[in-house]
Amino acid sequence: MIEKENFDRLASGLSLDERQNLLEKLKTESSLSGEPLYAYDNESIPAADIKSSFSKLPWHSRLWYLILSIFKSKEPIKIFEDNQVAMLGNRIEERSPALYDYHSGMLLPAFHRQMEKLKEAARFFYSALDTSVNRDKGSFFAFLGSLEMPDVHKRLQAETDPNFMVEKQPEIPEMELRQAAFKSMDDALAMINEDYRNTMYFDARSLNCLKGLSSFLYDRLIMAFGFNSAKGGKTCSAASVKELLVSLNNTLFSLRVVPPMTLLQSLFVFILQERSGEMGFEINREIRSLLAKAEEALTVIREFNKIVPLALIIRCSTRNMTHTPTEISGGEDWFAVYRDYWKRHIESLISDYVKDRRQRDLLNTFRYFLKGKSLKTLENTQSDSNPDGLPIKGTFALSFLYTFYSAIFIPDMNRSLRSILIDGDFKKKENRIEYAESYNNLIKLEDEIKKFERLISPSGDYGERYAQARMDMSSLPAKRRKIQLVLEEAQEDAGKILEQAREASVNMVNILNSILGREDPTSKYDTLTNFAKMSAKDSQFNASLDETVQQFQMVLKLLEDMEAMENGK
Repeated sequence: MIEKENFDRLASGLSLDERQNLLEKLKTESSLSGEPLYAYDNESIPAADIKSSFSKLPWHSRLWYLILSIFKSKEPIKIFEDNQVAMLGNRIEERSPALYDYHSGMLLPAFHRQMEKLKEAARFFYSALDTSVNRDKGSFFAFLGSLEMPDVHKRLQAETDPNFMVEKQPEIPEMELRQAAFKSMDDALAMINEDYRNTMYFDARSLNCLKGLSSFLYDRLIMAFGFNSAKGGKTCSAASVKELLVSLNNTLFSLRVVPPMTLLQSLFVFILQERSGEMGFEINREIRSLLAKAEEALTVIREFNKIVPLALIIRCSTRNMTHTPTEISGGEDWFAVYRDYWKRHIESLISDYVKDRRQRDLLNTFRYFLKGKSLKTLENTQSDSNPDGLPIKGTFALSFLYTFYSAIFIPDMNRSLRSILIDGDFKKKENRIEYAESYNNLIKLEDEIKKFERLISPSGDYGERYAQARMDMSSLPAKRRKIQLVLEEAQEDAGKILEQAREASVNMVNILNSILGREDPTSKYDTLTNFAKMSAKDSQFNASLDETVQQFQMVLKLLEDMEAMENGK
């Protein structure tokens, strides 16, 4: 619910034309550099297998190593390996001094400082991903898809809309409506050609690489460094953090190209969702500001790769001269995520449409039953006119009961019901007690609903707690839980009022039918001993009771229909 609300606030609030215009504007105004982030020619010493390289040496070179082996008591190939490692170590020191000491296998203070800078740069993307992809991956890919595959998005949006389909087939049943919507979805997705697939896959891979880089275990690597007075700073054994270095190198190697502007724009739109309602908010300005921060972060990443020959350091420290970075996996699931989003979105659209249609039908029934009186909607509940209200199940039914009380119960039904309470002579004491309790529950119904309305008002307990929970700055799961707890408590209170009204109405139907002589003889209910006398006194008494029974039955039927509507049945 929270993700959908946030997405609708800004992401889907931008029309497709607005999204594309914004993207074009950013492309022309942005100073984002297209220079590669990871230039593989940095690793200027090619990977080579020691055994193979040794076998390719001229015979006199192999003879020289054989002679050396006699004096050093080492195998010739081992001496050759030592020589290759030393050459590589010297090359690293010449190219990037003060980063790595190959003699001791130590990462030096300059390397530690570079890692601190990289961590800070990656943190920017961690925040961006945390408020976008990590929050609602499906919605994110739907937004991204609208920019990368606009014609597919247009067709999905237009042809899966239940209102569009009902215009063509006004009498289409609900089941066929669903089938037609999903058929339209599959037809639209079939338009995704190879170019679209490659573009979306590249975006998804870039996204996955950003995620890998931003969530890398920087602290674990940095904390492995300890102060070394001889080196004037913090050092660390490269061998002790080998796995971390390899993982980081693979991630940096995979993020060779600057992420596409389309991807960055989509990320930033999601970052800005919760600020979209602020005074003076201007999306172009805000995204340009975020692009500037992204350029700063990408510049640090690019500089790190230029300064730190990580693949060579790993090759040297592990004595594995064949080591090269490898691509990390990820991004292959973009289509499944995209398709699943649209399935859920279409199901939600149809459910909302069916719910709205049922609600319209119910409102028409209400209008007739309530003698033309408009429904008294409870304040501060979620509705089309108040999307920020509390989304509590049962409030539609409470609104109906609220209106029913003043429009029907008090002016039409109460006279005969009160007469039975005061003058009715019940044969069984327990029947009188049950009748009195049901009557009292109905009489105080309006007060109970007003009390509930005060609780959910902005100054009421539930209203205040709901507003505070939505403004909470803690983690998203904690925020969701706080909101859910408030809504669950409010819904429980609403449910109690509805159940009390429903139970009282059922009891009234049973008792009044017994008074009118319609109940089964074995029923626990019975007629009044003075029923004939009361009927003689008021010629309309029987007809009034009969109408009251029908009205209570209608109330029960409408409550049942409203519950089914809210539960999507």
